[in-house]
Amino acid sequence: MSAQKNHPFHLVPPSPWPFCIAISLILLGVGSVLAMRDIDYVLFIVGLIALSAIITAWLSDVVKESREKNTHTQEVQMGLKIGMGLFIFSEFMLFFAFFWSYFNAALDPIAMVGDDYVTGIWPPKGIKTFDPFDLPYLNTLLLLLSGTTLTWAHHELLQNKMSEVKKGLALTVALGLIFTCVQIIEYSHAAFAFTDGIYASTFYMATGLHGAHVFLGTIMLAVCLARAFKKGDQTATHHVGFESTAWYWHFVDVVWLFLFISIYWWGASGV
Repeated sequence: MSAQKNHPFHLVPPSPWPFCIAISLILLGVGSVLAMRDIDYVLFIVGLIALSAIITAWLSDVVKESREKNTHTQEVQMGLKIGMGLFIFSEFMLFFAFFWSYFNAALDPIAMVGDDYVTGIWPPKGIKTFDPFDLPYLNTLLLLLSGTTLTWAHHELLQNKMSEVKKGLALTVALGLIFTCVQIIEYSHAAFAFTDGIYASTFYMATGLHGAHVFLGTIMLAVCLARAFKKGDQTATHHVGFESTAWYWHFVDVVWLFLFISIYWWGASGV
């Protein structure tokens, strides 16, 4: 006879996913070092695929648990929200490091002209920056619009209007995909490569990392859209997955605004 539950929390059964995540991260870390040194790319690809598959399986288990009656209580939902909040904070600190690197170089730049080092030049001599009011401005409008459509979908979800939720999410996913396509086009027209100095490396690391976050967020939104087609999977009082994704997407929007202002606009104007 099973013991009676006398608390509001969800005690999960033994899971293999934490151990599997640790192994995949080791593979990905070692593979990244080998790939950056042009030694081997296989381990990096294997680690990336393994990590993606394990995260998908783990989150799939969480979704299945949420469908069980009295499993995701208010206390459990609050715990999941706190976890997402801490994750977003860690992402904020990651981007903060790249902004720090960028401004550290921009406010005290050192450029090499011939055989002499010359200070006070930013962007460095020879770097042709992007026009901030060309493709970067278009991507800014796309992300701002996507935040609006996502907010609309969330508002409709709070009223259990699932047909409107589907429309809002579909538009947001489409805008996220368009953003990614525009960024790929932008990179293909870049006048500098990743190895062309401190400006190029910080530019690609910051904007490329953000692009990866947009792509991941688009996948998360697509999952929310798929769940919207399942009756009762998300309701006005039970939609932690949707809410967490919305937080993540708005965070990505805010980071892009800082990237656009500091790197595309301010950085291109010269210091």
